Amino acid sequence: MKRIILFLAFTSAILFSSCEGPEGPPGVPGVNILGQVFEINPNFQYEVSNNTFTTPVFSIPSSIIVYESDVVLAYRFDGQTNIGNGEFADVWTPLPQNVFYQDGTGDIFQYNFNYTFVDIQFIIDGNFDLTTIGPEYINNQTFRIAVVPAEFGTADLTMEDLLLNLDVNPIDIQKLD
Repeated sequence: MKRIILFLAFTSAILFSSCEGPEGPPGVPGVNILGQVFEINPNFQYEVSNNTFTTPVFSIPSSIIVYESDVVLAYRFDGQTNIGNGEFADVWTPLPQNVFYQDGTGDIFQYNFNYTFVDIQFIIDGNFDLTTIGPEYINNQTFRIAVVPAEFGTADLTMEDLLLNLDVNPIDIQKLD
C-alpha cells in the first residue's frame, strides 16, 4: 500500500510539474504610490502670550499633492549614530518629542506640530518659563515631514456588526479586570 501511494505521489509530481502551455495575458500595470518627504530648517520665535515657541507656518511644496485624508508625520533630526565601518546614519525622532530639561527639576518641554493639507507649523510647549531654553533647542532645527497617502475609511460598522461579521460571540471575549 505504501508503494502505491508513493508511486501515485511521484507520478503526480512529474505530471503536474511538466505541464506547459501558452503564457497568459499580461496583467494590468500596478500603481506605485509612495509617500513624499521634504525637510525644513526653521528657527523658533518666542510667543509671550502663551509661553510657547513657534515656527513660521510653512507651505507644503507645490510638487507634493496632499489630500485632506493623507497622513502627515514629522520627525526631528537628533544627530548621527555610528553604524559601523566608519559609516554614520541620521537619527530622526518622531514628533511629539518630550525633552526632560535640566534633569531632576521636572522641567519638560515638547516639540510638536500641527498641519493642514497645505501647510505645517512646529511648536515648543512646556511646563516652565521657556525663555530659559538654550539656543541649541530653538535655532537651526531640522525637521523631516513625510506625507503618507491615505483615504478615509468607508466602513460604518458598530461593534455588534463587527462581531457578527467576524463570527465572534461576545460571550467569548475575555474581559480584563
